[in-house]
Amino acid sequence: MHALLSADAALFHFINSTLGNPVFDVLLPLFRERLLWAPLYVFLAAFFVLNYGKKGWMVVLIACLAVGLADFTSSTLIKKNVRRIRPCNDEIVQVQERVHCGGGYSFPSSHAANHFAAAVMIGGLLAPVRRWIRPVAWMWAAIIAFSQVYVGVHYPIDVTCGAILGILIGWAAMKVCATFFSLHEMEKGI
Repeated sequence: MHALLSADAALFHFINSTLGNPVFDVLLPLFRERLLWAPLYVFLAAFFVLNYGKKGWMVVLIACLAVGLADFTSSTLIKKNVRRIRPCNDEIVQVQERVHCGGGYSFPSSHAANHFAAAVMIGGLLAPVRRWIRPVAWMWAAIIAFSQVYVGVHYPIDVTCGAILGILIGWAAMKVCATFFSLHEMEKGI
């Protein structure tokens, strides 16, 4: 365990300090902000509702439940029991703090869990008719997760485990949606 935590701290330092540059300093904090990603999710919800009607509403509901479950599991069930201090709140860790640190615990990253749950579900539903959507959705979630480490609020293990949690929940949600959506219906909507 000590070797794993040492590697995690070294990778954190590399991402947070060594990779530091003016472009990342401007862009990556933006990926943490709701004003950047909320419009995308509103657009996707409207897309599903307008193109698929009642079934679109079901997709939106299941997506909200998946993200809610990812958030509840990471924030309430895991973080409050593991109680890992955020790197930006740890007096021993040298951090380039690029955003306000805030309180709460670090493990796992709720941002990573939530965005990966949405990316896996939506990307999985739309990938059969537009193959490029899945890698773009995963890249979107990965950038958001990476930005958590870059700005100094999470360790790499935090975002990795948050991503794994989100992937599992998103995959289950996608499978639930796939039971009432046919490929023909998906093609018709896009």
